[in-house]
Amino acid sequence: MTPMKEDYLKIIFELGGNRKKVTNKDISLGLGIAAGSVTEMISKLASEKLVNHEPYAGISLTPAGMKYAAELVRKHRLWETFLVDKLHYNLADVHPEAEVLEHETSDRLATALDNFLDHPKYCPHGGVIPSASGKFEDVSHRYLADGKDGEHVELERFIDNHELLTYLNELQLKPHQKVTIVKHEPFEGPVVIKPDGQDKELNVSYKAAHNVFINEPVKNDK
Repeated sequence: MTPMKEDYLKIIFELGGNRKKVTNKDISLGLGIAAGSVTEMISKLASEKLVNHEPYAGISLTPAGMKYAAELVRKHRLWETFLVDKLHYNLADVHPEAEVLEHETSDRLATALDNFLDHPKYCPHGGVIPSASGKFEDVSHRYLADGKDGEHVELERFIDNHELLTYLNELQLKPHQKVTIVKHEPFEGPVVIKPDGQDKELNVSYKAAHNVFINEPVKNDK
């Protein structure tokens, strides 16, 4: 399987394609590519029985696609955890390294790495790490872009993308950080947020706001 096909399976997994339909637009924003390219690749994956594609309804992973994606995501995120926790890599720099390492990782090595790291459930950017059997905890699939003005939320996780992680690092945003959504600028403008404990507001681009997932924090946290 080509690296590009694997990237598609991983992003569909990331977007919740194991239990809901995701759109071409979601995939396009997640991978940073043109919508036309998404349509062509989804057709190829559907012909290989890795995704289900219902026109105007959306895209989801088949059982075979889900198994393949979970294995890739598991190995990738275990390496990201190792690089950050043990080798002290900057979060924004781990994705390219893990992308290479995941393809050279046998199931035996992944199990040893998982044991060495004491079975982490989440990677450094908040993504869930599937078990060897493919099981994983549920996560939110609600975008920051979908949050309401005035809502107090937690930044649960970031899509695994080097450009995105670099951008969010420059904004000094991290997983599990709590913020207030101030407003959505019109015409696909940024989402303006105010992190807890800070006086300044931050502009999160339209694209990035569709690559950050949120949870509503406990009411008394604010």
